[in-house]
Amino acid sequence: MANPLLEVGRRAPAFTLKDDRGGRVRLTEWKGRWVVLFFYPKAMTPGCTSEARDFEALRPEFEEEGAVLFGLSPDPVEKLAEFREREGLGMPLLADRDARVAARYGVWREKRNYGRTYLGLVRSTFLLDPAGRIAALWDNVRVRGHVAKVLDRLREERSR
Repeated sequence: MANPLLEVGRRAPAFTLKDDRGGRVRLTEWKGRWVVLFFYPKAMTPGCTSEARDFEALRPEFEEEGAVLFGLSPDPVEKLAEFREREGLGMPLLADRDARVAARYGVWREKRNYGRTYLGLVRSTFLLDPAGRIAALWDNVRVRGHVAKVLDRLREERSR
């Protein structure tokens, strides 16, 4: 299923969230930079750990391209801090405790697992251009190879 709310070319919804170091991150403060937002369901689970490690491994290349990375999940700040420390992550992890930001980005929605239906976070990534518009989005991400695709797309977008 494609993202039900957002599409390429639309302005990304603004937000302010607490980060894993006790500060606050306002998306509007990053206007003028490329921004990668990756939404993941739960810190310290296999898929989320793999995805965060992959972003961290390529973080220097994203930064060379002028991009900043942010991971967002509904986890509490304390769990995000533990996750960052345990995995040696350098990018900020943002706590979307009430899933309001995830809902505005269309990634908090109905999911099905083993015959059970529930609301949850659908793993998704957004590439925002320096004007704050969505340059690319990946919905219902499969982790393997995903981060390299995001980096390739960033490079393509920057060369336009």
